[in-house]
Amino acid sequence: MRRIVAVTCMLGKQGLPLRGNDETAESHNKGNFLECMGLLQKFDPFLQHYTAPSNSTYLSPVSQNEMIECCSKEVTATFIKEMHESKIFAIMADEARDGHTEQLAICVRYVTEGTVKERFLSLTELRSFDAKSITEALERKLQEETYDGAAVLSGAAGGVQSLFREKHPEAIYVHCYAHELNLVLCHTCRGITEAAEFFSLLESLYSFFCVSLVSHHKFKEAQAKLGLQPCELVQLSNTRWACQLHSVNAVLENLPAIIDCLSAINTATAVGLKTKICKFSFVYLLILFKDLLSVVAGLHKYLQKETIDLPQAVAYKDAVCDSLKQKRSDPTAADIYARAKAVCEDNDIVVEEQPSGQRQKKKRMDDFVVETTYGAHRRISIDAEQVKTKLLYPYLDRMITELENRFSAVNGALLQGIQACSPVSENFLSESHLEELAHHYNIDLKTEEVMVARHFLTRKKQAGAAPQDMVSLYNLLDSEMFPSLKSVIQVALTVPVSSCSCERSFSALRRLRNWLRRTMGQSRLHQLAVMAIEKDVVEQLDHDKIINRFATLKERRHRLMLPMKDQ
Repeated sequence: MRRIVAVTCMLGKQGLPLRGNDETAESHNKGNFLECMGLLQKFDPFLQHYTAPSNSTYLSPVSQNEMIECCSKEVTATFIKEMHESKIFAIMADEARDGHTEQLAICVRYVTEGTVKERFLSLTELRSFDAKSITEALERKLQEETYDGAAVLSGAAGGVQSLFREKHPEAIYVHCYAHELNLVLCHTCRGITEAAEFFSLLESLYSFFCVSLVSHHKFKEAQAKLGLQPCELVQLSNTRWACQLHSVNAVLENLPAIIDCLSAINTATAVGLKTKICKFSFVYLLILFKDLLSVVAGLHKYLQKETIDLPQAVAYKDAVCDSLKQKRSDPTAADIYARAKAVCEDNDIVVEEQPSGQRQKKKRMDDFVVETTYGAHRRISIDAEQVKTKLLYPYLDRMITELENRFSAVNGALLQGIQACSPVSENFLSESHLEELAHHYNIDLKTEEVMVARHFLTRKKQAGAAPQDMVSLYNLLDSEMFPSLKSVIQVALTVPVSSCSCERSFSALRRLRNWLRRTMGQSRLHQLAVMAIEKDVVEQLDHDKIINRFATLKERRHRLMLPMKDQ
């Protein structure tokens, strides 16, 4: 039985299928599970001399499913135990389409043994997509939640968070910060016509060189001829804006090869693409977006981490805003303009002034904000002042405005209370702000504890051992000395910032439910997902506990008893 458990855990951890299409004795491919058991038998003396009863081999498809279920439940039981010990946890939820099925991924965040953990809890099929159905799917697992920004989830009137708050007033709704940042960039580009056209052109370049094998081979040949490092163009993504920066960098690094290749192909599409990219405005936007997206790239990566806390995320977001404001200056504009002209000169792109006698379109709708225009194209002069006022400043202003208006879903008083738990905050250990958070969660905060902690941390700072974040602060404070204050800090640590853990579960879902495994049922899919995602927990499982769970799952023909010693 221990060998069966070990093989099941290994295959589940690796996300590999267990069953085979033909598992008969004559088959040369009985599936990974039976093939692994056969491989063990060649080197294991115990299996070589052991003959199981024909009705109790525990190698049948039914027994395989039961063993998978036991392993999955044992992993989940580990989380449940830690959540009960923590006494407070957050639920994170996100949904995604899986073929013709809508899957709801549920993860939990809690503090245990001095660390913040985010664990995958469940994968549930949604039969309907209204707020009430999602609420019912989550209701048993809520203390406080974080979702992505879908309207059915975050709607103020009838969304999931609104229905939850009716039953759980203490719950805090946090819009996923990673999705918020994506929305900032999406709305910024949507509001600037030239930006939308620019990224559409990048997508056209990717399609031209990557869809056709002939074009792709000629592109690689052009790279080799010009002595450039082999580099592929990057496809754009509306949900992962880090791809936009990678795409801009790839085009900028390979611009000579792209122009040379388009000239050699000389089809109508190639001529059109070459005409568009051999313009100063295109090169200027390449340099512009390389600079601006590089400023945001660090925040993108930070928001993917599991151990981030809300005050630190807000602080980094504010730092990004300040950096963008600093770039709204004449020196920055002059630097981008000079670099764009240098790239044009290196690639023999002719920079021509716009004719002075060009007909100017009459401006309309001056009192309205126009998000998109159809059939109208605004020509941008190559004059430094024009590109600064028509491209650089509008994009920066829109981006800064979006950043400042978002990331504010948490109630202001509660957000200040959470920030008061962070050593990097200006209002660190402010009693009034801590009281707001403590009162919301019915914690009797002792002012004496705050006072003693303030003096204690001052001494630590003088000794050069001051905590740098909330996790180190939580571990530094003793539970017997500061019980209520530590509980408040635990609440602040538990409040999630993003639902990236749910996003990662969908990545695992794509590997588990490929085209060869489309007939897999929902229960088995959930159980395999738990094992594939929580690999570290599977490795630490006690196999004897799994066997005990398997033995008591149902009535067995043969009673299973663990031996006193390992075989």
